[in-house]
Amino acid sequence: GLGLTVADFSRVLKFPRAFSVGAFNQLIVIPVVAFIIALAFKLPPELAVGLMILAFCPGGVVTNVLARMANGNTALSVSLTAVISIVSIFTLPVLVAWAVDYFMGASAPPINVAKLGIQMFVLTAVPVGLGMLVRKLAPGFVDKVANGMTRTAFVLFAILIVFALIGNWGVFIDNFPALGPALIILNASLILNASLLLIGVLTSKAAGLGVVDSTTVAIESGIQNGTLGIAVGLLIAEQASGLPPFTLPTAMYAITTWIASLPFVLWRRKITPAHQSPATA
Repeated sequence: GLGLTVADFSRVLKFPRAFSVGAFNQLIVIPVVAFIIALAFKLPPELAVGLMILAFCPGGVVTNVLARMANGNTALSVSLTAVISIVSIFTLPVLVAWAVDYFMGASAPPINVAKLGIQMFVLTAVPVGLGMLVRKLAPGFVDKVANGMTRTAFVLFAILIVFALIGNWGVFIDNFPALGPALIILNASLILNASLLLIGVLTSKAAGLGVVDSTTVAIESGIQNGTLGIAVGLLIAEQASGLPPFTLPTAMYAITTWIASLPFVLWRRKITPAHQSPATA
């Protein structure tokens, strides 16, 4: 929220074609790929649900950082992240309820879609709105604390990932043979993950986008908001203590995101000179 302005939402009108491709990939392509992977690797029900939760999440602020590093259209990346994050308040609860019912059947925990939607609103829209308000009222203060806030957020998220793995270590060991390949494909951590980044590039080219915008769309198509994925996994968990297996795919995904994405970023930097990058956040 501290890094957003109203212009980040309205800016989609400047990039209608690029935004449409990115939104289509985020809302349609990634969930379809995740669903196919979950079925193909016969993931245990809770891990399959966790994988789908991750796929239903929007891109996170990491995509904005990587878009800047790759000489992509950072403004487009910020706008996609902002708009799809708001859209996911409405789409994610419905899709999560469907995934839980599909993969878990009679053992599925009850999902109150309306309640989950409200929780999503509180977790995403409210903090974003407050951050934007603070930025508008006290831009000097935000400039001073922004870097420290970013570093703190990364540290806290890293701690959360560690606890997610510790809390589910038994599940992780038992299911690693099935979980690992699926996350490799979805997360772009090895060869098959390049499929999501490649889909982003190919759909961009099919839509006639230039190299700068296609770089951004590919990054937005391949990287999800891991923090939100863990939060949603916790919200739908039956148990109140510990981190449930629903969060494990996201925890693994968050660990491998940078390893998977950096080769792509380096490649795009090579083919997109820095002076061609059209905007910053």
